[in-house]
Amino acid sequence: MSPVRRCSRTACGRPAVATLTYVYADSTAVLGPLATYAEPHCYDLCAEHSERLTAPRGWEVVRLADGSGPARPSGDDLEALANAVREAARPQERAAGAGGGGARSADPMEVARRGHLRVLRSPES
Repeated sequence: MSPVRRCSRTACGRPAVATLTYVYADSTAVLGPLATYAEPHCYDLCAEHSERLTAPRGWEVVRLADGSGPARPSGDDLEALANAVREAARPQERAAGAGGGGARSADPMEVARRGHLRVLRSPES
């Protein structure tokens, strides 16, 4: 069995990109992004068939926003990412500043510290 879901239309082997569901009580056909799981009462459609979809007379077609397109990062997204990187770097700076002084006084051989690395004094000096 192929992991790629195929279009439900007869003789169409293209990959599915949308799911069609009928709400009979409201006379509505709902076309949205591809559902996570294949449901027995839903139809998976390829891009061509989802674009050409029409409903019976008296029915309404509701097309939900398709989030399958590549999302471009906004300025807010990039700023949030930069803030997260800065925040992640802060605890290391504090630990190196606080731990470095304490470690030097505890170990007289330690000259400097950078992250998890230590610079030690030569035993001859």
